[in-house]
Amino acid sequence: MDAYPQQAFGARLRSRRLAGYAASLLLLIGAVQLVASLIFYHAIDRQTLREDHARRVAELLVVSDRVRTMAPDRVSQIMTSRHLEVRLAVTPSVLRSGSDEEIADIAAHILVWEPGLAGRHILLALEQGSEGSRDLVGSMPLADGAWLNFRSRDISTNWPIALRATAMSLLTTLFCVGAGLLGLRFLTTPLRTLSDAANAIAQGQHVPVRESGAADLRSLARSINDMQARISGLVEDQARSFEAISHDLRTPLARLKIAADFVEDSDIARLVGSSADEMEAMLMSLQHYLHAQHLAAEPELVDLAAAIRDVIAAFDGQATLCAPIDAETLSYRLPLLLALRPLVENAVQYGGHAQLSIEKAGEDWQIRIQDRGPGIAEDYFGPILDPFFRIDEARARDTAGFGLGIPTAYSLLRRFGGALTFANAREGGLIVTVTVPRPRSLQ
Repeated sequence: MDAYPQQAFGARLRSRRLAGYAASLLLLIGAVQLVASLIFYHAIDRQTLREDHARRVAELLVVSDRVRTMAPDRVSQIMTSRHLEVRLAVTPSVLRSGSDEEIADIAAHILVWEPGLAGRHILLALEQGSEGSRDLVGSMPLADGAWLNFRSRDISTNWPIALRATAMSLLTTLFCVGAGLLGLRFLTTPLRTLSDAANAIAQGQHVPVRESGAADLRSLARSINDMQARISGLVEDQARSFEAISHDLRTPLARLKIAADFVEDSDIARLVGSSADEMEAMLMSLQHYLHAQHLAAEPELVDLAAAIRDVIAAFDGQATLCAPIDAETLSYRLPLLLALRPLVENAVQYGGHAQLSIEKAGEDWQIRIQDRGPGIAEDYFGPILDPFFRIDEARARDTAGFGLGIPTAYSLLRRFGGALTFANAREGGLIVTVTVPRPRSLQ
């Protein structure tokens, strides 16, 4: 794998990690806020329950003497409710008050609600109730000597209030986290756009970045647009300059070839002529590579099968194609054909025959070029994309090829949004897979 896809993948991963870290932090803050709210409500609810039970008992004790005087036989019936059970007896149900902090707190609240009870002898205690709950029980002597025994049920259950508080806290937290995630998405969208643009620029594409968002993001987008304009201008000027130089060098080479015909020594004439031919071929290959750096093309509907047949027609049956009938896509015709030609030529040169096929891979079309040669060690899959790289540095210079065919194809495909990968076939030979370029609006 070459450096550019690795850099692109790393940039996308880092961008996702940034958004993921921010989202995780937001969720963590929401969870901490929710837990803190529940703890707070739990403490408030416990205190509220104590006050509620104290108020209920205080009201009972204040009116008990009056109800006893007005309806002595119906005290229990009148004063018993869903939460409070009352009965009269000759002896107290609680022999002595509890000494724990909770009992003392409830007793204090009773006196806060009804200060007139300060002189009454009130016995309070906590007992185990039904289903694991705790009940507040108590006894107080009445004026006629009878004992008023009461039971305030379930003093330990705090869920009626806490459940409502939990639901409100949860809804508030979900709303805040959701709003935060939407805001985070809004803020990171320009960053993802800039990251994608940077990846495209690294692949030689020209991608105008829309200058929108916050002021600093607009400034960054403007700087990226200016940077890629300068880089594109420099690359294009450099490529055109070297292309012009290589073109002009062909004129003295042509003169040299003509002069070789006048050399009487046939061996020298043959050496000069072959050297001139090799230099001319090298210059032609260099021109193709440099032209690929600034080639412009517009997307058009391409019949892949027909386009590939145009390419392999020049190889006199040494290249064959297996393609579906409806292999049409919106792509860049000229860059695709210019990229396929050196790949097919390599397959024919080193494998004797090139077998091409067209396949659909998700949303993309792929062209596979397989030869019958020895293949290439995987260690060379990256270096062969570099200009002038030759696997066998020691081979004779009269061997065909200058190490520019595959880099030219790779440069064209990368600039227009395609891809180029390599693999060795199990039965032998090299498999080159070309992902057909698509316009960026369709990717």
